[in-house]
Amino acid sequence: MHRAAGFLTLWPPTPHPRAPTLQPVASSPPPPLQVGFSRQLQCDFQTPGPRAHFGICLRLPPAPRGPQEVARAPVFAREVHSGPQAALPAGGQPAAMKPSWLQCRKVTGAGGLGGPLPGSSPARGAGTARRAYLAPGPRGALGGRGCRALSSAGGGGEYKTHFAASVADPERFWGKAAEQISWYKPWTKTLENRYPPSTSWFVEGMLNICYNAVDRHIENGQGDKIAIIYDSPVTDTKATITYKEVLEQVSKLAGVLVKHGVKKGDTVVIYMPMIPQAMYTMLACARIGAIHSLIFGGFASKELSSRIDHAKPKVVVTASFGIEPGRRVEYIPLLEEALRLGQHKPDHVLIYNRPNMETVPLAPGRDLDWDEEMAKAQSHDCVPVLSEHPLYILYTSGTTGLPKGVVRPTGGYAVMLNWTMSSIYGLKPGEVWWAASDLGWVVGHSYICYGPLLHGNTTVLYEGKPVGTPDAGAYFRVLAEHGVAALFTAPTAIRAIRQQDPGAALGKRYSLTRFKTLFVAGERCDVETLEWSKKVFRVPVLDHWWQTETGSPITASCIGLGNSKTPPPGQAGKSVPGYNVMILDDNMQKLKARCLGNIVVKLPLPPGAFSGLWKNQEAFKHLYFEKFPGYYDTMDAGYMDEEGYLYVMSRVDDVINVAGHRISAGAIEESVLSHGMVADCAVVGKEDPLKGHVPLALCVLRKDINTTEEQVLEEIVNHVRQSIGPVAAFRNAVFVKQLPKTRSGKIPRSALSALVNGKPYKITPTIEDPSIFGHIEEVLKQKCKTTVPSVVIFLDCPDVVVNLNPAGNVSEDPGIMLIPCTSRGGNCLLHVDPRLKFLSSLCQYRIIIGCNNK
Repeated sequence: MHRAAGFLTLWPPTPHPRAPTLQPVASSPPPPLQVGFSRQLQCDFQTPGPRAHFGICLRLPPAPRGPQEVARAPVFAREVHSGPQAALPAGGQPAAMKPSWLQCRKVTGAGGLGGPLPGSSPARGAGTARRAYLAPGPRGALGGRGCRALSSAGGGGEYKTHFAASVADPERFWGKAAEQISWYKPWTKTLENRYPPSTSWFVEGMLNICYNAVDRHIENGQGDKIAIIYDSPVTDTKATITYKEVLEQVSKLAGVLVKHGVKKGDTVVIYMPMIPQAMYTMLACARIGAIHSLIFGGFASKELSSRIDHAKPKVVVTASFGIEPGRRVEYIPLLEEALRLGQHKPDHVLIYNRPNMETVPLAPGRDLDWDEEMAKAQSHDCVPVLSEHPLYILYTSGTTGLPKGVVRPTGGYAVMLNWTMSSIYGLKPGEVWWAASDLGWVVGHSYICYGPLLHGNTTVLYEGKPVGTPDAGAYFRVLAEHGVAALFTAPTAIRAIRQQDPGAALGKRYSLTRFKTLFVAGERCDVETLEWSKKVFRVPVLDHWWQTETGSPITASCIGLGNSKTPPPGQAGKSVPGYNVMILDDNMQKLKARCLGNIVVKLPLPPGAFSGLWKNQEAFKHLYFEKFPGYYDTMDAGYMDEEGYLYVMSRVDDVINVAGHRISAGAIEESVLSHGMVADCAVVGKEDPLKGHVPLALCVLRKDINTTEEQVLEEIVNHVRQSIGPVAAFRNAVFVKQLPKTRSGKIPRSALSALVNGKPYKITPTIEDPSIFGHIEEVLKQKCKTTVPSVVIFLDCPDVVVNLNPAGNVSEDPGIMLIPCTSRGGNCLLHVDPRLKFLSSLCQYRIIIGCNNK
């Protein structure tokens, strides 16, 4: 066999128990299989039963050169057509494929549950290779037509009908959904693309979202129904607030804002904790047509300053304090410093002094006291606004330069949110809904405030944490006490509960008789966390996926439309009606089933999606629409299966390039987390002189683990090799007490990647505990000090088979030796294979010495 530089040799392991058997006509043992990646060709292989497709790209050795070789070449391939396929005659070969040696290897998802493939996709410049795909098909069976184009509209009958209608005739589909919203003036056109790539919905229609969320329910006789349940374990406060009471507070607050000069089109910055007054302020702004920008309470002064300068609010509304477990956050000093740093000065600052805490002093001429202003306020009616009128600006994570403020149009947002509450989440008006997020994030805007109130549900406003307020039973208590029908939370919250209470002993104290469904989003939900959640909550657990820019789910299990409540593990649902999701490569070619690529949405975007970036439309076009003209670029990477389920693997920039192979960090994370000893995990790319990058896992172990870290590492490495394969080159992990997380539950992977590679990194103000970065740095330094250095000898022998790997060597690459050093007097003594002396005359080689196999 000739060595192909840059490719790995895989030796045949035990085949997958469900895999169909390939039937060669010759029995000669084939040589090892080489693995590479390319965008070029595709092939399928004949099987006796259901056809299989392979999730790994295959480098096939050259065709037989002589009659004897041809005679013993196995033939098991055939061309793939859309119609019936005739089997090849014995000894024959398809016109499109040369006879080749081939061996199968075990390729399954994490934990063998039919989840994601080895998260690999072709890397450019890898040369010509034929490709085939192997992966569990529908419901874990092997099937499909290999490499066929996907339709995202498979599934239940009602869902399929709705999805097809939303794509074929979006005007009619969303026009009907808009009839559930009250309009002051009907729209003249349902859809208009005057300013592409942005789409206008319900053109010239006029409405008020506060009226639809509050007033109309009272007019329909629902005023005494509970609108908000406020549950604050950090202040030991619980309250129920009816729709009538919400209207009284909101209409008066709207009067306060108007009295102090706020009018339709003005901006108001809200800088408040998770209290009802924050929701009142959002709704009061919407009531008078003001544009609110809610900034996460406790944001650092510098970040707050940049947002105030960018939004230029007429008024800032804030509170005296925020309460976190074990500490109190003083908002006024943070705001004062932000105003000192910035250029824009608001006309007024309205301050809500929290009960049972000291009153903060007011700045004369600028500051207003909430209670005093509300006591003398006059109620204000709703102001009609055009459908495209901005409801809010929500600043999301961006790069350098101007802040990235997502602009949300009012009309489409109201229509979409009201539709999702029943169609996606399966709720009926009056049921209790809990989105365990923060009002400062898009989930808080959409599904704590506007969505449930538009639909006439009761929304839970929770000022607490999944653990520590007071313990890991907090979520179970809230679900039981308030009769919650459906919960929406982030997987990181579930992992935190599991880490603190692996057996859910605290949760078992509560009866969850009204609890029906658990929805997770915000980050990838690994299969292990998903299965644990099903076990302890005893309800369907459904992952779905969306972004700040979209304002509502892009993919989900639309249980209100008949989608399955038991979808395959690892998926994030099917395309929500209105979102025509596709997987494209970098050349805008549509990829096939289970091929990792760029997740995009074919335009137009449905109602409720962002209409632009505040004061930065050029960036709006450049960031989201230039790379793939005619599509919205989600900047996420993933793949679809044959049924249209989407598997979101990672952000595009979280794909690790290992020796030319693009490996999804999310796929490795899922595999690591499927090992029972790991409670949480983040995988980043660590620079490597031979492979470019190799994956490094930062792991948090479960509390009930009684084994050494060395043993756990060995088990994890073997587990990843079995579920993903040697191509991932995974062999390093460090164990830390905690991972840094944003307040919305996301792992700051770019900062962690910079940290592990010794580069400067930025700790954003959304990180809950910045000290974790220092802890990880110390762990990495200590690991490097205690690791025995190694010498790597890289051999380049184009005409010689080179495999000098000594027994126990972790390197799979032919031509690479990894030799442990023994230290004596500060010198590194090498134990070199004697064959190296012979090969040194034939090969060029270089020697690299480093820590942690680097």
